[in-house]
Amino acid sequence: RPVSGHCRFLGRTVPGPARGGPDRRGNTVTVGVDIIEIDRVRRALERPSFRDRCFTEAERAYCDSRADPAQSYAARFAGKEAVGKALGCGVRFTWKEIEIVGRPKPSVSLSGRTAAFAERVQAGAVDLSMTHSREIAAAICVISPRNDG
Repeated sequence: RPVSGHCRFLGRTVPGPARGGPDRRGNTVTVGVDIIEIDRVRRALERPSFRDRCFTEAERAYCDSRADPAQSYAARFAGKEAVGKALGCGVRFTWKEIEIVGRPKPSVSLSGRTAAFAERVQAGAVDLSMTHSREIAAAICVISPRNDG
């Protein structure tokens, strides 16, 4: 049975505060990674609701301007997942609250409940890197602790 403030992982107790708790981050750098098949996103793009539900107007404009929009959509989708994982809140129903803009180095803009969660866990700088091949898109997000000093 897990001890309060600990989580069970592969049969071992791992010290650490509960997910999303007020002391979740401390001085810890957090990392989130995601990978997705581009064809899966390509099929999802056949439904207009996917594009509208998951991507902001600026993201759609950028991706639609590319030679193969599905690659850019997939990379941004993986980026949003990686950011949600690094924050520890996921992205369920909050896709547009994580906006990925700019190139060649993308920046991340948080809004709504996701921004409030980031504030609560004292998230600092959000660094995101995305890549894709013809078949796979991947992203990694590193979040530094907030520096109030």
